[in-house]
Amino acid sequence: MYSLLIRNAVIARPDGTTLEGDLACEHGLIARIDAAIDVSAEETIDAQGALLLPGVIDTHVHFREPGKEYKEDLASGSRAAAAGGVTSFLEMPNTEPPTIDQASLDFKLARAAETCAVNYGFFIGATPTNLDAVNRVAPVAGIKVFMGCSTGGLLVDKDEDLERIFAGGERLIAVHAEDETRMHARRRLFADRRDSAVHSEIRDNLCALRATERALAFSKRHRRPLHILHLSTHEEIELLRRDKPAWVKAEVIPHHLFLNVKDYERLGNRAQMNPPIRAPEDNAALWQALQDGVIDFLGSDHAPHTLAEKRLEYPNSPSGMPGVETSLPLMLTHMTAGKCTLAELQRWMCSGPAEHYRIPNKGSLLEGWDADLTLVDIRASKPVRNEELFTKAKWSPYEGWKLVGWPLYTVVGGQVAFARGQIRDGVRGRPLAFVN
Repeated sequence: MYSLLIRNAVIARPDGTTLEGDLACEHGLIARIDAAIDVSAEETIDAQGALLLPGVIDTHVHFREPGKEYKEDLASGSRAAAAGGVTSFLEMPNTEPPTIDQASLDFKLARAAETCAVNYGFFIGATPTNLDAVNRVAPVAGIKVFMGCSTGGLLVDKDEDLERIFAGGERLIAVHAEDETRMHARRRLFADRRDSAVHSEIRDNLCALRATERALAFSKRHRRPLHILHLSTHEEIELLRRDKPAWVKAEVIPHHLFLNVKDYERLGNRAQMNPPIRAPEDNAALWQALQDGVIDFLGSDHAPHTLAEKRLEYPNSPSGMPGVETSLPLMLTHMTAGKCTLAELQRWMCSGPAEHYRIPNKGSLLEGWDADLTLVDIRASKPVRNEELFTKAKWSPYEGWKLVGWPLYTVVGGQVAFARGQIRDGVRGRPLAFVN
């Protein structure tokens, strides 16, 4: 007898083909995939022809614990992840206090073990003075470097400090690439503006390009694995199209694919984020770069704030938007419209993150691999409704958008964590392993 059996599903293979059949789970693993499995199970789900995917690995979330739990915490953020078909997440270090040493990492690991409904991993944050810690602390997905100020106090923008970090170890470095010097100058230039749209002018495309150029140069000099987070501009795409070593990877987030400066009129400060939303031509360049392989994978950059905070007058309003539970439906909606293929979607959201972050046995539906899966309905659309979201923020920039691909079930380690709109109590994810 299996612990879980999913019958009558359209099962996604890694190459983008599908199998109409059954999938069985046992001991947290995918035990069998077949056209028909004639064995009983402790729990059986009739998929009724819904699409069965590997669970999404979200490479970029901010769950605000410790320090800002009123916005989000590991428990609520992981429930939002499960509701969005995300079975594993990588969380950023700019909490209060920041994750910059073993003690602060251990706190997060302990809290996640107690509260997280999905699997979890964390970045260690770089400062100008913690080089020994960022290379020694474990387990971590990599080292996060903020080259420009964002939410929180972590900042490493001086060449001598960046040189020391890139030269001083072998761990993967993930960068928030915005140029601090240019941003300071442009804040002074636009000091009299209070409209939210000025955010994209202050932190303009050249801010991103200059920082990405610097990070790329350091990475090449030291052959240091580099991940450029939330790539947002066509200029950065052109740079990487010309010069992208094998050890350099790039991430894009749905906000930069689906939103642009025209959305400030609709959303106001709710559209404020770092790096900011860009022009429509940047949207098009990012989509093309995804399909060309210049961009390797997606993360949500889920960064929730309360609506009350977002209503503050710019620049007092904080930067960031929720996104962990809408990323997969957004991408599946565009897949069904012909914007991408099933193979591409799995590579960008499942197998690609697992490969690039060295997470074993995840990201594909294969026998013997971890039973992290999501069953989604791509035959019916449903609007994004703020009141139905699991994030504490209870709002989305996509409110009212009709999307397909909402998860019906999300399975974590062979256990049903989310079932038809409800989180199942007691299901806990596990810490992610990062192999060398």
